[in-house]
Amino acid sequence: GENFDQSPLRRTFKSKVLAHYPQNIEWNPFDQDAVNMLCMPKGLSFRTQADNRDPQLHSFIITREDGSRTYGFVLTFYEEVTSKQICMAMQTLYQMHNAEQHSSVCASSSCSMDSLASSSDEGDATSLAKLQRYNSYDISRDTLYVSKCICLITPLPFMQACKKFLIQLYKAVTSQQPPPLPLESYIHNILYEVPLPPPGRSLKFYGVYEPIICQRPGPNELPLSDYPLREVFELLGLENLVQVFTCVLLEMQILLYSQ
Repeated sequence: GENFDQSPLRRTFKSKVLAHYPQNIEWNPFDQDAVNMLCMPKGLSFRTQADNRDPQLHSFIITREDGSRTYGFVLTFYEEVTSKQICMAMQTLYQMHNAEQHSSVCASSSCSMDSLASSSDEGDATSLAKLQRYNSYDISRDTLYVSKCICLITPLPFMQACKKFLIQLYKAVTSQQPPPLPLESYIHNILYEVPLPPPGRSLKFYGVYEPIICQRPGPNELPLSDYPLREVFELLGLENLVQVFTCVLLEMQILLYSQ
């Protein structure tokens, strides 16, 4: 309700958790609102075949009152909208949006001087053409896609292992050929049959297509940090990273703000 000036495909919509397994764990109750917000912090989004729809992975941390942490790893992808009703609603939104944009363009460029009437009309036509080209959705021509997430919540930040498992699970869902076993068996396996590796040991388990290895530091080692340093350098740059590291050594307060 706060972004009506945006075209409908650039707006965000309310998301919700479709399913989660298991239903409840005594020591780690499922916080549906928190997980929903952290999986899709910007809300539900739509795309067409003309937009980039590459899957993206991000992570989050839920810190509870007692200081305990739960780690979430999310793979966001886009699947085709099969509901005709939703596609028709999107086209209606675009018709309303383009009508509002056209009326605002006409209002802003209207002029009482006769000498500018022709140039004003020409400007209106040009502006409208641009709006129709960049802000359009035709149900008979375009394919509508909607964002969806699969999320794995873990007690330790096994980032690389979770990333590999989610990517393999996504490939199994979208592949034309079904995986060797039903999807439920892979989910049951990682939830109930794959144990946490003991401190100082590594664990190898099988995903959908390939084996996955995760390693847990020993009691006298640094805590588990499974996030790639290369991405930090790419995102922050060398000078910024040195400055952040200096602030850490000086025990200064640091705030990282990101989209």
